[in-house]
Amino acid sequence: MNCEIITIGDELLIGQVVDTNSAWMAQRLNERGIVLKQITSVHDDAEHITAALDEAFNRADIVLTTGGLGPTKDDITKKVLCDYFHTRLVPSKQVEEHVRKLYKNRPDVLNRLTATQWLVPENCTVLTNRVGSAPIMAFTLNAKRLISLPGVPHEMQVGMQEQVLPWLTEQLPDMAQTIAHRTLLVSGIAESSLAIILEKWENALPDCLHLAYLPKDGTIRLRLSLYEDAIDVLDEQWNQLKELVQDYLVVDEDKPLELVLGQMLLAKGQTISTAESCTGGRLAALLNAHSGSSAWYWGSVVAYDNSVKQNVLGVPADVLETHGAVSEETVRYMVEGVRNLAHTDYAIATSGIAGPTGGTPDKPVGTVWMAWATPDGTYAECFHLGSGREQITTRACTKALLGMIQILRKFG
Repeated sequence: MNCEIITIGDELLIGQVVDTNSAWMAQRLNERGIVLKQITSVHDDAEHITAALDEAFNRADIVLTTGGLGPTKDDITKKVLCDYFHTRLVPSKQVEEHVRKLYKNRPDVLNRLTATQWLVPENCTVLTNRVGSAPIMAFTLNAKRLISLPGVPHEMQVGMQEQVLPWLTEQLPDMAQTIAHRTLLVSGIAESSLAIILEKWENALPDCLHLAYLPKDGTIRLRLSLYEDAIDVLDEQWNQLKELVQDYLVVDEDKPLELVLGQMLLAKGQTISTAESCTGGRLAALLNAHSGSSAWYWGSVVAYDNSVKQNVLGVPADVLETHGAVSEETVRYMVEGVRNLAHTDYAIATSGIAGPTGGTPDKPVGTVWMAWATPDGTYAECFHLGSGREQITTRACTKALLGMIQILRKFG
């Protein structure tokens, strides 16, 4: 069965809030074998919402909406759904009891506006929002279903997992179909060059398979997708794909680089630390984002000012004066300094010019020196990573992690 998502809220369309809900929902639907065909974002406008509902029902069997369920005047989704399904708002004892229990220690919240939360469309099925006051409302239209969820991400996620997906499974037991994806990551090759290598193989793919190229920050994810019950065909083509890209293959899973590195270190019982200047702690944030990372990631020094490079990491003053902060000499001292401070097996250091100011003819914005310290020696390399500050720092983190992975595979 096909599904569509409609996200509701002016804040999404002016860029004030990033729509993370639909991405999370798409993953959960995919896991359940429900094909998501379209995501639409609309204003808090009755005509706009109604038109989006009409269009979605023309294409999909299941429509999910998020947003517009709060108690304030700008939240109009509940009223629009009443009009759409030709019904009226009525008090729900179930929702009232839940809301009163939810706010039993917050009498200031139990006011006349909050009381509107337990008004629901008369012909809907109420699904409990365990962590919020906005009811989850399910409607049946002929053989199709619409479920309206809160826009607050945590409320939506709990509601989807605990209420919506089980309800859909009960209502539409045959809705699931075979969906399978295999993803690998390559680096060191341009997307167009990769496409030429894969052209003959890709042109011969069976109709049930689709290959997608997903480039990002110097890497390319290749996703091979199957939408039929033919796993053996997927397995065969997947093995062929891995063989074709083996010279550029980083990992044959959909896994972030920092986790690939962490698992390599964990398997060896080894550790890593970081010294960061231009990346400003982003490497540290990536490396400690995963549960269990304390077993292999021991810490970082964010040495943005030269005084920190000198006084904490031990970069000699004459090196900074002669070669500058963005240099091979400096980054080598940085990486060896943090490795000694943290007593780790490996270390990564970054120092660059992220801009938009600070560049020179010899060292333009985007110049980044990196170093990797190992038990067997230190390696350094210079990169030119673009001109935008966000682009440069993101690419620098990617290059730093890729470099460490490659060193571990070659020498570890």
